[in-house]
Amino acid sequence: MTIQPADARAMRRALVLAREAGADGDVPVGAVVTDADGAIIGEGRNLRELTSDPTAHAEVVAMRAAAASVGSWHLAGCTLIVTLEPCAMCAGAVLQARLPRLVFGAWDDKAGAVGSVYDIVRDRRLPHRVEVLAGVEAEASAALLRDFFGSRR
Repeated sequence: MTIQPADARAMRRALVLAREAGADGDVPVGAVVTDADGAIIGEGRNLRELTSDPTAHAEVVAMRAAAASVGSWHLAGCTLIVTLEPCAMCAGAVLQARLPRLVFGAWDDKAGAVGSVYDIVRDRRLPHRVEVLAGVEAEASAALLRDFFGSRR
């Protein structure tokens, strides 16, 4: 899968959202959902610290916004763009939303569920699989995380 111009624009927006999350004391992860035409229909950033909600990962927040925007949980034809490889919870949510495409930036070697630790979205035992493009703006995404965690150690 190759990066589309809409994916690059969406990743730039996700990076802005990630910076906002970091500024608010949350892990700097941002996500957007685009429709089939590449228009952003949902966006989110980590909000766990602000909301005391363990499920308020950027991906889930963005998918909830997209579902509200289209009036359906079924996000067929859409793409999730996120700055960090999704965890198991978020990868499961991608499958539940029936998202056909996932684009992400940095790999997560500790909790990634799209190829690092697990590969939930492409598991042949499941009825839905996702096309994945990894490493888009990986260095910019990883730098946000390094800076965030470096300042806390």
